[in-house]
Amino acid sequence: MSDTKATHTPASGSSSSSSSEEFESAVSFTSDGRKVIKFYGERNPYGCFSNFSSHPFELHGKQWPTTEHYFQAQKFVGTPMEEKIRLASTPGESKKLGQSRKVTLRADWEQVKDDLMYECVMAKFSQHDNIRRTLLNTEDALLVEHTSNDRYWGDGGDGSGKNMLGKILMRVRDNLREQQQQ
Repeated sequence: MSDTKATHTPASGSSSSSSSEEFESAVSFTSDGRKVIKFYGERNPYGCFSNFSSHPFELHGKQWPTTEHYFQAQKFVGTPMEEKIRLASTPGESKKLGQSRKVTLRADWEQVKDDLMYECVMAKFSQHDNIRRTLLNTEDALLVEHTSNDRYWGDGGDGSGKNMLGKILMRVRDNLREQQQQ
């Protein structure tokens, strides 16, 4: 992440019961003035951006409790493990099952994982008006999954990560905005 400084600009359109100050703490600006919204975890400001947020959605004829459930299950599409992950009681359990290598991961996983993440994130935000508004109300802010736990989906905690979840959320936001204008 480039040079950012914390500010106290209210984040509008939140669907969470968090206070305005909590949302302000998630917002900063780059040195060139672009708004940055950092998120991580479903209980934090902008928690609806988390794959662990409880916003069930329907995709391919099945109900999914969270995007984490869907994403992890797609590693084993067409196997009994897919359904076991879909029915996991928590997103954490679905993640643990998805990271297990007792069952062989689909051969094309590295090629399809970004598209699968986009697909489930788009479904989630398309099917819930409140979180769609929250996402659209971020306007053109840079969305960053801020965590040292993940250098691919997140920013690596220091900005050196790829932030793929943030990029996918911004793509979903752009596509939802485009749909709204049609």
